[in-house]
Amino acid sequence: MTTILLAAAALGQSSAKISDCWQTNFNDASFTAVVGTSNQKELAKINKDFANSYRFKSTTVRLKEPFKLRLETKVDDMDILFIVNGVTRVVRIPSRGIRNKENLAKSPGKRQTSLDFGLLTPALFNNLFEAKFIRTDRATGDHVFDLTYIPALDDTTRHRIWVDPKQRYVNKREWYSQNGGHLLATFLYSEAKQFGTIWFPTKLTVKNADNKVAGSTTYSGVKVNSGVADSTFNVN
Repeated sequence: MTTILLAAAALGQSSAKISDCWQTNFNDASFTAVVGTSNQKELAKINKDFANSYRFKSTTVRLKEPFKLRLETKVDDMDILFIVNGVTRVVRIPSRGIRNKENLAKSPGKRQTSLDFGLLTPALFNNLFEAKFIRTDRATGDHVFDLTYIPALDDTTRHRIWVDPKQRYVNKREWYSQNGGHLLATFLYSEAKQFGTIWFPTKLTVKNADNKVAGSTTYSGVKVNSGVADSTFNVN
């Protein structure tokens, strides 16, 4: 009986809650994302859209809670603007007369969030993701969780994440498809820097299911909690 009780106590001590791992004081960030390496053959094994995103060599990024993202980039003579605000996504290419507005309420996989940049925030777990604690990684001490969309969203995509429990950012994320649950890609977040109380990864390396490096991106000129205006994410 004593052995059983000790084992149960040990298991209890090893568990963690997702609320222990998110960044409660994160409000916004702005930075420039610069592609370092890009292997289109290996990127295409993830999916076509993902490969195309690495054709943008430099992108200005503004991110704000909850669920606000603005990306600005240029390809040849085309200025491209991409905004996500809640469940609304807008893509604008003025020189081509393109303005596409889409409701993503039933397409959670298209909603780029702070998770894509290695950050966990409370908003992610407000009617979007559910988190299940898996284990504490013995080698790194990271807490490992599985993130799935809430049942109402009818999307069985899964993300397995490794979170630094002290600095509270995602070190590693595995992305699994909803059709059969096979591995699509692995995201490695590194070179984290501290901005006030927030730790923010400044490098992203992406591997495909063959464990081949497909691309890498660095984030420069990072500013955190500088007060990015809500009007920056106007979708009208």
